[in-house]
Amino acid sequence: MLDIKVIRERLDWAKEKLATRGIKPEELDEVVAIDEKRRAKLSETEALKAKRNEVSKEIANKKRNKENADDAIKAMREVGEQIKKLDEEVAELTEKQNYILLRLPNFPDDSDPIGPDESYNQEVRKWNEPTKFDFEPKAHWDLGDDLHILDFDTAAKVSGARFVYYKGAGALLERAVYNFFLDENTKEGYTEVIPPYLVNEDSMQGTGQFPKFTEDVYTIVDNDDPDKPLNLTLIPTAEVPLVNYFRGEIVDGKKLPINVTALTPAFRSEAGSAGRDTRGLIRMHQFNKVEMVKVCKPEESWNELDRLTHNAEHLLQKLGLPYHVVALSTGDASFTSAKTYDLEVWMPAQNKYREISSCSNCTDFQARRAQIRYRDEDGKVKLVHTLNGSGLAVGRTVAAILENYQNEDGSVTVPEVLVPYMHGMTKITKEDTLG
Repeated sequence: MLDIKVIRERLDWAKEKLATRGIKPEELDEVVAIDEKRRAKLSETEALKAKRNEVSKEIANKKRNKENADDAIKAMREVGEQIKKLDEEVAELTEKQNYILLRLPNFPDDSDPIGPDESYNQEVRKWNEPTKFDFEPKAHWDLGDDLHILDFDTAAKVSGARFVYYKGAGALLERAVYNFFLDENTKEGYTEVIPPYLVNEDSMQGTGQFPKFTEDVYTIVDNDDPDKPLNLTLIPTAEVPLVNYFRGEIVDGKKLPINVTALTPAFRSEAGSAGRDTRGLIRMHQFNKVEMVKVCKPEESWNELDRLTHNAEHLLQKLGLPYHVVALSTGDASFTSAKTYDLEVWMPAQNKYREISSCSNCTDFQARRAQIRYRDEDGKVKLVHTLNGSGLAVGRTVAAILENYQNEDGSVTVPEVLVPYMHGMTKITKEDTLG
């Protein structure tokens, strides 16, 4: 959530910044007007509370001196009613203000490319040239079907579109990839966590998924208490439980930065993506992802973004998968991010790069929503900065391996770093697993 003080004191700047993210200036004028009314009411309330304190002392003195205090008591009651009315008005204005603030995206960093969509993204660097073959490469979904390691048809029967069964060497490859990622991340200083896969509404709001993106997730109702049913959401990313681990906490500044990583399934309804990537592992309703999260001091966050991005790149380099890094435009970056670098891996059958990781600095945007703070060396309490990045999306990595390591005979060579995780298997050939 944005700081209303920054919007109020730098209104023109805030309008200019958020206009690059599709926010109309009238929305900021409205929230500032509400804030002005709210602060005026607060001033009235404070003045009346001060008056009530004086009247209370006056009543105490009169009672002590055995004097009649009826008029003072009546005056105090009138002041109390005024305070109650003002408090209600302040609460209503605060709710209106927060309604708008919770739906405003983060301020983009000055270095972000300005543009409304992904066509304005800028390539930052590239690693290795795109894989080339002397035969027509197959798409990963065809390879998976031919090798009997990916079964989309049966998953559609059991669950619906955009689900998959991994079988035999396919299941082993998926497991090899995420174990490799976790091992590498922990070597780089991340603490591994196994978090809950269901979270409450406060957690979804804390990381910025709610209230704006409620249609993009799967939410269930826990009816243990029929009088107070609890809405729980299947996590769209491990970022949610990892960041919310610190929600409402004041962290010892000496322990920062904190680095955590987790493998979890991710559940996404993919609302609004009809017709996009309907085949294969690119856009699934359920997929595995290894996430990396950093909690740090504000002055450290930009260096930590570079470290986070290089951590994700390290994984692709060890797998030998060609990729490039792009800086996302203001219109393409996520709601919570001030700056995002996307890692896009080369997919030979599609003859294009596809996103496999987003590494973002959310500055204090999530920390303000979730009230994640730290105590500095002077004892002052300040908001932390939070960062997150995929390390990496597992299904998309499997897809990239299948396409980049395919052979003309239809087999797939196992990347060298994964052979120990594959029980020594160096090549995936056709299997009849489960028929």
